[in-house]
Amino acid sequence: MTDSPLQPGDALDGFHLVERLHVGGMAEIWKATREDMSPPVALKAPVGRDEASALVGFEMEQMILPLLRGPHAPRFIASGDFSRRPYLAMELVEGDSLLRRVGARPLPIEEILAVGRGLAQALAALHAQNVLHLDVKPSNVIRRPDGVYTLIDFGLSRHEHLPDLLAEEFRVPLGTSPYLAPEQILRDRSDPRSDIFAVGVLLYFLLTGARPFGIPHSRRGLTRRLWRDPPPPRALRPDCPPWLQETVLHCLEPDAAKRVASAAQLALALAAPEQIALTARADKRKADSWLKVRRRWWALKLAPTRFPQSLATRRASAPIVMAAVDFSAGLAATDLLRGHAGRLMRATPEARLACVTAIPRRPSGEASDGTHRRRLVELRRWTESLALPQARATVHVLETDRPADALLDFARENHVDHILLLARAPLPGGSGLGPVAERIAARAPCAVTLLRPPPPGAATDATEPGEGLGI
Repeated sequence: MTDSPLQPGDALDGFHLVERLHVGGMAEIWKATREDMSPPVALKAPVGRDEASALVGFEMEQMILPLLRGPHAPRFIASGDFSRRPYLAMELVEGDSLLRRVGARPLPIEEILAVGRGLAQALAALHAQNVLHLDVKPSNVIRRPDGVYTLIDFGLSRHEHLPDLLAEEFRVPLGTSPYLAPEQILRDRSDPRSDIFAVGVLLYFLLTGARPFGIPHSRRGLTRRLWRDPPPPRALRPDCPPWLQETVLHCLEPDAAKRVASAAQLALALAAPEQIALTARADKRKADSWLKVRRRWWALKLAPTRFPQSLATRRASAPIVMAAVDFSAGLAATDLLRGHAGRLMRATPEARLACVTAIPRRPSGEASDGTHRRRLVELRRWTESLALPQARATVHVLETDRPADALLDFARENHVDHILLLARAPLPGGSGLGPVAERIAARAPCAVTLLRPPPPGAATDATEPGEGLGI
């Protein structure tokens, strides 16, 4: 392996180094070009090559990055062998690093909301591909020009189906100390909710200007977060809305089982922050008392051994279920849909239900006729009869002229795992499904359950005759 420092003008397997973009403790990143390729790429090479952690982390990134798809991670291009000069060529992601916004903290509430939702969507996409990032921090987040958030630097990441070389070779917590989740400090690298904890730290930092757990440099300093909570954001920033404090402190729960159940559920909640269920977390004005902290410390000491779950099992235990509610189908049909949704939610206690309906889009400039508000009220009543905790269900009204496309877009953007809808009004000469149901069944990115319409003679009074999904 060649150890000489890289210089502008050097060539690696046809890549010509143009400009050093960044140098860190474990790697440096160059802007590079290749004659058969446009635009320029980012070329990453390890530095401090005598450090085992740098080499192993680089090897893990070389294994993981080629397996990732989509805009939430850089596109893999090529890699170099360790026998000569190791490198990793990838997409040079255009956009703004979140690190540039750190100096402007505290940030506006609207921007923090956008960061939180964008990060949650990016993590949900990674988790769906069996990858935990495990080093979420401002310098590893880029906002593309189209608003999509991309995570970079997978040197500390873990892939469910690859050997975790870092866990096998090192006996210390690995990561950036302010953002490490309690379970990472205990050397558990298997829980996707560790990434949610890091999002909570990042949002707290951007919201208040302070890191919730400081920058600890010792193991004793690191372990304090296992039982010691930070001051609530509203104690440091009075204009913080209750829903945002609720979200941040929910992400920062020391016990992973008490955090937001998944990144996809966090993204769905932040898509409609006014529907976030508020608990005692939202009203906190100071950190927990010494007595409560002491009880938490003893609970940790006496807790049974925590056995890691597979990422697939963790995802399956916290799905997002979308019920496409068509009020024009009649009472018996909507009751049938509600009954099926209720059984699914009772069977999966950590599941989230998104109740969705569609109404025709109003022509531009036309005054509202109250349909949107009326549908929201009807959806809430429909959901309340399921007797679910408020935190487990949200309602959404989509204004669209193409209900099938709108429902499919909602499912993709919110990482829905299961769609429930009725099949009725078959297309002439078609499959026996309605026009919306047929398209959703054919193109959905997840499981779809089509419910048989109620038998003739069942109650079929529509809430609004002639108005609905056309399923």
